[in-house]
Amino acid sequence: MKPGTALLAAASLALAASVAARAEFLQPSGVAEPVNDHAVLEGMPRLLSDFGFFENAPEQEPARGVTPYRLNTPLYSDGAEKLRFVYLPKGASMTAQGEGLLDIPVGGALIKTFAFGEGADRRLIETRVLLHRAEGWLALPYLWNAEQTEARLAIAGARVDLTTPKGEAISYRVPNKNQCKECHGLSGEVVPIGPKARNLSHAWLSRMVADGHLDTMPQDADQLPLWEERENAPLTAAARAYLDVNCAHCHQPGATASNSGLDLRWEQQAPDALGIGKRPVAAGRGAGGHLFDIVPGSPDASILTYRMASPEPGVAMPELGKATVDEEGLTIVRRWIEEMAP
Repeated sequence: MKPGTALLAAASLALAASVAARAEFLQPSGVAEPVNDHAVLEGMPRLLSDFGFFENAPEQEPARGVTPYRLNTPLYSDGAEKLRFVYLPKGASMTAQGEGLLDIPVGGALIKTFAFGEGADRRLIETRVLLHRAEGWLALPYLWNAEQTEARLAIAGARVDLTTPKGEAISYRVPNKNQCKECHGLSGEVVPIGPKARNLSHAWLSRMVADGHLDTMPQDADQLPLWEERENAPLTAAARAYLDVNCAHCHQPGATASNSGLDLRWEQQAPDALGIGKRPVAAGRGAGGHLFDIVPGSPDASILTYRMASPEPGVAMPELGKATVDEEGLTIVRRWIEEMAP
């Protein structure tokens, strides 16, 4: 690794650790106006501020009833810093469902802001909200203005030119309303994909239980390793966690890429479902001439790593949510395949 790249990686890791520490125990300060429950339950507000999710939106300071959280292993999005929050209406609580998704009641919401840069140079790009309504979940993207004072509903999506933490100039894509369904779609419905008990810390979950925001401590919580500490985790756990978070929302039964025949969820143990020794079903030119999704001992012969390593549209995986290759994730998955017995 070049010295400059090493320094940048170290700085990014330090930032991630700082954000993680804040997200675990940050509490809203002062007395603020309550969240606008009507906006959560009805219509499509034109401005992010219409919801009242933040006491100070440019600084991402949450309002009363809005709680920050972090994921042990996060989804890769071109190195974006992500600030995640969950909103629960007064008197409501979530229900644990084993190691899986927390069941968030109607009237609740998930909020995620994507930012690039550090300190005074930090730039908020978009905030995505997932609103739980009586008729189901609604996903809406909001694009931040240049002044960093407000985010406006971006039904048609947007493109934003920016530079990633690794110095790569990209055209960042804010998804349109329909594209949200490509990742959040399951069995014809929009669903959350992030806050699974297995990918949340015991400390955060315990606090939510103590505060009355979660009915009970979930079984098998906090299983996925912390991504920034992946080198100290079992290799299989780190690789499987990465695939679970970055790939399994599409590659599972009932999801948008179920026709691939892959099921990359954490709980899946069948080798053929994970792609080991499995011929592709619908890879097309994305197979790159390779014959199997995963060839034990040979990542160079595996379709999975071939597609992860490609930036080419139509070949690159995941198809949405990134414009660059996640070299760190690719390295972990390659090592996992290399150590498989042929």
